[in-house]
Amino acid sequence: DFTEMMRALGYPRLISMENFHTPNFMLVSEVLLWLVKRYEPQSDIPGDVETEQDRVFFIKAVAQFMATKAHIKLNTKKLYQADGYAVKELLKVTSVLYGAMNTQGGERADLPEEDSSKFKFDLGSKIADLKAARQLASEITSKGAVLYDLLGKEVELREARTESIARPLEINEAEKVMKIAINSVLEEVQKTKDMLNNVALDEANLEAKIEKRKLELERSQKRLQTLQSVRPAFMDEYEKIEEQLQKQYSTYLEKFRNLTYMEQLLDDHRRTEQEMFEEAANMLRLIQNRLKEEEQHLLKSGSNDDSDTDIQEDEGSDSEGDLQIMRHRISTDALLTGRLGARIIGSMQGGDTEED
Repeated sequence: DFTEMMRALGYPRLISMENFHTPNFMLVSEVLLWLVKRYEPQSDIPGDVETEQDRVFFIKAVAQFMATKAHIKLNTKKLYQADGYAVKELLKVTSVLYGAMNTQGGERADLPEEDSSKFKFDLGSKIADLKAARQLASEITSKGAVLYDLLGKEVELREARTESIARPLEINEAEKVMKIAINSVLEEVQKTKDMLNNVALDEANLEAKIEKRKLELERSQKRLQTLQSVRPAFMDEYEKIEEQLQKQYSTYLEKFRNLTYMEQLLDDHRRTEQEMFEEAANMLRLIQNRLKEEEQHLLKSGSNDDSDTDIQEDEGSDSEGDLQIMRHRISTDALLTGRLGARIIGSMQGGDTEED
């Protein structure tokens, strides 16, 4: 029935019940928006249903619209499910539109076109009247509640009213009350006059103060103009000193730049000297190790002879080796103290002896 009614109403897409076996909120929202536009083309319900909050707002807006405009109560929970239960809620709206279309079609068959155009009813033009009617209904309910409370007190007030009416009126008491009221009114009038007089005095005082401030402002402006026009006494000397200061500052910047550059060069030179010293120390360490190895080799080769003469010769050779070691140490100490600045001339060998 739902699909046939939607087809008869002129829905552009084909709808089958298989579309609602699983939740299909996009189709339900599209159908609801189309039905609302079909019912009232000037409705302003937003069609954004991307997020969950937008969907809830859309369902609430459609349900409120149908409840206020068409008096159709929709179950928002079933509509939000967007399954077969939502079709039952959509059927409520489609059945109303379908019935209206059938009745309108039968009446159009009986009535001519000119008469049928007279019965067109535009709901968009009655929105303001509907809001006014709602406001009046709320005011009527509030006024009715107040009236009900007052009518509940009528039994007690009636007795007091009858007693006050039945009591005889005393002229003296009434005259006293009237005099008291008149005196109070006269006092209020006098207070009001005094306040008006005070306002006038305050206004005059304020105007006098304003005039005084204006004169002071004009005097101050004239003094400012005179001070701006007069050149200070030491302005020429100040300008000269300022120029000298600028020159001194430029020379200071140049010297500071040169100083930093020279410090950087000094650091680089010290770094290279340190590297050269480390290289010389490494070379000296290698030479010492090599000399130690040669000394051990000579000691081993000299220990093979057993004769006394050989022993004396070995002692002489040992003395010559000690002299060579001492010469080597003296040369290394000179090299370390000079940091490779002086050349060392000579050889590591000793002088020739008769035994050699």
